[in-house]
Amino acid sequence: QVQLVESGGGLVQAGGSLRLSCAAPRYAFRLSTMGWYRQAPGNQRELVATITSSGVTNYADSVKGRFTISRDNVKNTAYLQMNSLKPEDTAVYYCNAYIAGRNYWGQGTQVTVSS
Repeated sequence: QVQLVESGGGLVQAGGSLRLSCAAPRYAFRLSTMGWYRQAPGNQRELVATITSSGVTNYADSVKGRFTISRDNVKNTAYLQMNSLKPEDTAVYYCNAYIAGRNYWGQGTQVTVSS
């Protein structure tokens, strides 16, 4: 079992910024593709962004140019920098680690953007 620990959610006004963090065990982090997903009430969980172990990134169209995913291979932590936040970004954000064909999930952190 891989335990992921998230932090950084909260309440912010539209146009503001937040940074989410996701810490993972070292033995898992270095081999994994890390990702962020989100789920708004009544909606399915959707991809926000991923970053491979070599640093290749992928973003949902809805967040391109506003969100940046990164990873620190020394601190074994993935980040999601969210700028120019919109009310439609409001959701529970989940960290994901994809390792050897298996998915592991964090507990989720609430992000609320007020208009």
